[in-house]
Amino acid sequence: MICVSLGLDSVSGCLKALEDIEFAEIRLDLMDVRPADIPALFSAGRRLIATCRPGKKNDGERKELLLECIRNGAAYVDIEDDAGDGYRACLLREAGRMGTRAIVSYHDFDAVPPRLDLENIIQKCLGYGADYVKIACRAQSPSDAARLLGLLGEPRMKDRLIVVGMGESGRIVRILAPFLGSPFTYASLSPGAETAPGQLSADTLAGIYERLEGALRR
Repeated sequence: MICVSLGLDSVSGCLKALEDIEFAEIRLDLMDVRPADIPALFSAGRRLIATCRPGKKNDGERKELLLECIRNGAAYVDIEDDAGDGYRACLLREAGRMGTRAIVSYHDFDAVPPRLDLENIIQKCLGYGADYVKIACRAQSPSDAARLLGLLGEPRMKDRLIVVGMGESGRIVRILAPFLGSPFTYASLSPGAETAPGQLSADTLAGIYERLEGALRR
């Protein structure tokens, strides 16, 4: 239910953190990492998401790293919805060949688009061949958060749609999404180690879930 998003600088630091984590996202774009480092990160049998966002590394470097992750046992690979056709198709093809589940992700760091636009984005991502679709948007208000959570109501998308709210108003989305059909939610390793705005730490999120589940059992 909780995926710890790791944005540590070094491979050694990431390996140390993974000693106590079963499910994590490896943010390769935030690391000093080479293709030769990938087997040590991804061959340990843990449930790991390989993610390499645009920015510091060019598309060729990103693709090479993600292909190595897929070939070395990544459970999931995250591919941006607006990636180039050739880049996306190559990663999807290799993921299918190796049994890695493909997450096609959409991000809006400013706002939550209208419901119809979000539905069209989900359909577009499914059309690419996504096993999972991730919608991550900055929520500016409770109504924005409600619009994101409302995407999880369709039975055909149960356990296939990952919804993330960014920013302070998006925290409720991070907390409630797994209860409404999102297969998991993202958390930081610790306070101050967030890889996205509004991320709660894994310990904080686990504590909230423990209290919620306790209340529901009463």
